[in-house]
Amino acid sequence: MKLVEDFNEVRKYTETLCNPLEIEDYVVQVADFTSPAKWHLGHTTWFFEEFILKKFNPSYEQFDSKFNFVFNSYYNNVGERLERTNRGNLSRPTVDKVYAYRKYVNKAMLNLLSKNINKEIVELLTLGINHEQQHQELLLTDLKYMFGNNPLFPAYNSSINFVNTVNTVNAINEDSDWVSIKEGVYEIGYKGDEFSYDNELSPHKVYINDFQINKSLVTNREFIEFIESGGYADFNVWLDEGLNWKEKNKINSPLYWMKKDNVWFHYTLSGLEKVNPNSLLTHISFYEAAAFSEWKNMRLPTEFEWEIASEKLDWGKRWEWTNSAYLAYPNFKKAEGAVGEYNGKFMDKQKVLRGASVATSKNHSRKTYRNFFNSEERWQFTGIRLVK
Repeated sequence: MKLVEDFNEVRKYTETLCNPLEIEDYVVQVADFTSPAKWHLGHTTWFFEEFILKKFNPSYEQFDSKFNFVFNSYYNNVGERLERTNRGNLSRPTVDKVYAYRKYVNKAMLNLLSKNINKEIVELLTLGINHEQQHQELLLTDLKYMFGNNPLFPAYNSSINFVNTVNTVNAINEDSDWVSIKEGVYEIGYKGDEFSYDNELSPHKVYINDFQINKSLVTNREFIEFIESGGYADFNVWLDEGLNWKEKNKINSPLYWMKKDNVWFHYTLSGLEKVNPNSLLTHISFYEAAAFSEWKNMRLPTEFEWEIASEKLDWGKRWEWTNSAYLAYPNFKKAEGAVGEYNGKFMDKQKVLRGASVATSKNHSRKTYRNFFNSEERWQFTGIRLVK
């Protein structure tokens, strides 16, 4: 059964991502928007236990009844949970116990899946696999934020960089690098038979004016020009909330960047390195993306424009900010119970990102995928694509 193979592969890959870690690395939480590696390992395991094993295996015995409180993330229907900001306070359960928990649940899951399973189990298993893939990317970005805030700038893995990807087409000023889309009515949303999240569903039509979207993503070189021209200091190009965020937090460059002897460096998963001007810009907020776009006398695409043009774009290297608020599609309806809390409850004050990034797990991206983050967040591998 392919789904069982996918389950085994995904569960193994999460642990593979943790192989470079020392035991001390598993517990650290340096910001409230990140989570420790140990918590990711436990939470992705709890998901299968809570939503599948406890529901469909009457004889299943929980590994530890306290883990529901510890590893529940935001599912109010499931019960009380640990505050997100306190996940780094958990010296116990130990890392060894969390790995034992994963082994225990894996065994129980494979035993359940060896029997005649129903459609609901298949759907929840597929959701659980995709959920763990989401956490694999979050795990990498959380680890980078942890190591990037360590004054020693230790390398996570000397063979993993993730920031040196480049465009396959030329700079944004070349006329040939723009895709022209004609005005008209287009259909948006997922229409296939494979897995998708509920926030991609309910295909619907939208009207779009003529626009041109760049085949390339903005590079470090182009953003350095913005910095050196005084872009961070020019209030004219900033949204008001972005200006307040920038000034309050003293932001004057992308996340992980620092200047030494007039040379830009940045922290990467393989350690501190010089910024490659030709590489794709990453780790910028929506506020910075909007300011750069304004500085270029251009703008960010809407999520609908991005999806319509996606088949003509080279995407998948950066999560790309759009100018769209994260809202429900027509006829969107949350599922009953805890599963219904997965996406719908977050449709407020967030921006949609499209595409995928170099840290996105294999087979976890499609043109209709709607990622979403707050405007100030930039610890993900985010980037900019311009529209004119």
